Amino acid sequence: MSDIIESIRKELIQSANGKAKLSAERYFIGGIKLYGVITPEVNRISKSYFKNIEDKSKSNIFSLCEELWKSGFVEESIVACHWAYNIYKEYIPVDFKVFDKWVKNYLNNWASCDTLCNHAVGTFVEMFPEYLTSLKEWAKSENRWVKRASSVSLIIPARRGKFLKDIFDIADILHSDKDDMVQKGYGWMLKAASQAHQNEVFNYVMKRKSTMPRTSLRYSIEKMSPELKAQIMLK
Repeated sequence: MSDIIESIRKELIQSANGKAKLSAERYFIGGIKLYGVITPEVNRISKSYFKNIEDKSKSNIFSLCEELWKSGFVEESIVACHWAYNIYKEYIPVDFKVFDKWVKNYLNNWASCDTLCNHAVGTFVEMFPEYLTSLKEWAKSENRWVKRASSVSLIIPARRGKFLKDIFDIADILHSDKDDMVQKGYGWMLKAASQAHQNEVFNYVMKRKSTMPRTSLRYSIEKMSPELKAQIMLK
């Protein structure tokens, strides 16, 4: 195990707080592993140790990230997400295999899912849009976190007005999913898209409002004008 990984783990243990751990456990589903370190402290540790990595080659960073993911601790996964995004300028198409592995093998909570996908995966897809088809395959998964990943990877591109047709395609695949984590994920994606394409998203939701899960619908219209919200909520 790398010395830097061992040092990070020691610092996370030292920074752990019992109250923070109990508080965080209320926001996660299932038996996840937590040290109990508050988010600002995790972010500080991530930045501090990244600066101290001598070999910042992509292969080494991805290797260190893999070790962090393997631990199963949420805080270590967040560090891995930050480090993977820090080297986004070096991404090449074949790197999707790395992200695909992490999404399918390691994601088990919304924080790790959203941190990885909002930034590293979302940026990758903006750089290589041909991989939008892979996100649509994720949307067909049986795994709740892989399905959520398909939508939350497009949050930032959606805010920039990109990939609207693909966003609607993914929303269609996830439309009737009964998992609230998936419903919130694709509702969030539609909400982000509405910031650049309010009328298009309004029309999309209006056509499906009678069959969309209420959670997805409410998320999707949060950024719309009061007038449009009222039309959608009208029975």
